[in-house]
Amino acid sequence: MIGALTAAVAPGYTAPVTDALLVFTTLPSPDKAAEIARILVEEGLVACGNVLPAVRSIYKWEGKVEDENEVMLLLKTRAEHLERLKLRILELHPYEVPEVLAIPVESGYRAYLEWIAAETR
Repeated sequence: MIGALTAAVAPGYTAPVTDALLVFTTLPSPDKAAEIARILVEEGLVACGNVLPAVRSIYKWEGKVEDENEVMLLLKTRAEHLERLKLRILELHPYEVPEVLAIPVESGYRAYLEWIAAETR
């Protein structure tokens, strides 16, 4: 019922098959996250970068448990750009071993997904 209602109210609302990706990386500060996001947007590797300022990361590094305040940078791109994007993040990132994780987008608002595609050509 809800699916039929959504389709009736907003045809073309969702796109079930997409090559969009969400790519995550953590950084030490909002300024560094914004700097990297701006570079990646300007270079056309990502359509958008969201800086999420309050992330607490607990992890083991070199045998010691660390507890750090970090910033999450959420990037929107397409699968064809992933390898170049990973390399560029590694060039720009201050960490020795940065988190770079990509998650496929299974479905989403068609117009937004088309915008991601248009901005990352």
